[in-house]
Amino acid sequence: MLPERPIYIVDDDDAVRDSLSLLLESKGYTVKSFGSAPEFLAAAPSLPAGCATVDIRMPEMDGLELQQRLVERGLNFPMIVITGHGDVPLAVRAMKAGAIDFIEKPFALEAILDSLEVAFSRLAGPREQDPVAVSAATKLGLLSPRERQVLDGLLAGLPNKTIAYDLAISPRTVEIHRARVMDKMGARSLSELIRLALAAGARPNSP
Repeated sequence: MLPERPIYIVDDDDAVRDSLSLLLESKGYTVKSFGSAPEFLAAAPSLPAGCATVDIRMPEMDGLELQQRLVERGLNFPMIVITGHGDVPLAVRAMKAGAIDFIEKPFALEAILDSLEVAFSRLAGPREQDPVAVSAATKLGLLSPRERQVLDGLLAGLPNKTIAYDLAISPRTVEIHRARVMDKMGARSLSELIRLALAAGARPNSP
């Protein structure tokens, strides 16, 4: 087991909590589950430092509000947001507010494990000059003006069709620019692209 690296699962879906707990425990992690955001928030001050995987949509208190409450109380639990397909704009807002990553359902264990490594590195403390951020900033500078506009649309949580309308281009052209942005930034997924762009200092206005 890895008691120095606990993971907290916050999800109102019993099946998700059980399956994710089993998967992470099989990898040697110490896992504790919570069925609601208020339950986790109440326990958080007495919990060992660790990372949290949080469903973006829950009754009583959603993932965004939980994130805000933790920040207000000075509680540092690097957060990975779990979303449904239609919740990507909310997940982007969560990342702008400091979440480490977002992962869409159904998710692969590898995606969770990769994100947790990033989260635990953040928990260990930020370095004065993060080489990932420096590299991402360099790559960001390689984007053409149109590619940057498409990236800003993605950071705003906009779908391709909306970006196309706003820029007066076709959705297919947006897809082409999006693929080029992913390639230039070295991103394998939308969540990784957003993480790299934010690390590089990209801060478009919220939608």
